[in-house]
Amino acid sequence: MWSRIIGLLLKELLAIWRDPRSRLVLVVPPIIQFVLFAHAATYDVDKVRYALWDEDRGQVARELVARFDGSPTFVRMATVETAAQAADLVDRQKVILVLHIGQSFGADVKAGRPARLQALLDGRRSNTAQAVLGYVEKVVAAFNAERAAANGRAPRAAMVERAWFNPTLESQWFILPGLTAILTLIAVMMVTSLSVARERELGTFDQLLVTPLGPFEILLGKALPALLIGLVEASIIVAIALLLFGLPFRGNVALLYLALVLFVLATIGIGLMISAVVKTQQQATLSAMLVLVPAVILSGFATPIANMPEAVQLITYVNPVRYVLIVLRGLFLQDLPAELVLRTLWPLVPIATVTMTAAALMFRRLR
Repeated sequence: MWSRIIGLLLKELLAIWRDPRSRLVLVVPPIIQFVLFAHAATYDVDKVRYALWDEDRGQVARELVARFDGSPTFVRMATVETAAQAADLVDRQKVILVLHIGQSFGADVKAGRPARLQALLDGRRSNTAQAVLGYVEKVVAAFNAERAAANGRAPRAAMVERAWFNPTLESQWFILPGLTAILTLIAVMMVTSLSVARERELGTFDQLLVTPLGPFEILLGKALPALLIGLVEASIIVAIALLLFGLPFRGNVALLYLALVLFVLATIGIGLMISAVVKTQQQATLSAMLVLVPAVILSGFATPIANMPEAVQLITYVNPVRYVLIVLRGLFLQDLPAELVLRTLWPLVPIATVTMTAAALMFRRLR
């Protein structure tokens, strides 16, 4: 069985390499996606999930916190007591901001001294973090103006910025890990969705059905080339990000490839389902685009999932890109622990199981 599958695998790789249209679709879709993102994606933030770390707990501190809680922009998710609790919330992306008020905040404000207020930001989402920082500065400025009008002087709450995992808030550090997943998704979807459609157009699929290959062997023969192509393309993108753009990689390489393998398997199932339904390569390309565009937009790559309507947020739970984006950004920028990686990736297992099983059933009907 394995000799037949390996033979089919080599045939698929050669067919992809020799077909100019197959090579073309691996390049053109990313350009189309870029144009779509320019119009559809937004970095506007209207729901800032934050945690409060108040060590002062005085009247002045409560007045400042009331401004955040009363704002429609900010949503308090938790109140923490220690730095470890704050770090855990940021690590798991439960909040993007931790507002830290020092013990002497109220006394310093009343005495007219600069009062230190710390905003801890999740630098993995650099563009969002910059927008959040601007919102925080507006609230603090309004607080200062009100205190100055009330007291006839101008005490200031001096804010200290600190962005975790991306100290300089470089947007490339946020974008490049996501592009690794997006471009891998495009390559795998195109390869798998075109695999059967190409053979139907060339008239070789009927010949394949009369060979000793069973439906399961055909499925593996179509899936393995896509898995190899996806991993190779992801590896090339990672190498470019590290060597050319200077992106740091602080995580574990084994966890990186575990995430990529599970992600590619889940994507392969979707592509093979498309390939089993369509009859021409044009239909396969259009069908793949119909899946790719919402998969990218609903992944959190450009638009925060927290800002989407609740009904749309529920749809994102069946999107494989959502999970791999979190892991890739965590592995690149913060050395995400294995426990959190596995906790994030486990939904990819049932997604891959369902999509591959559905593709196998569709292939059985073709026989």
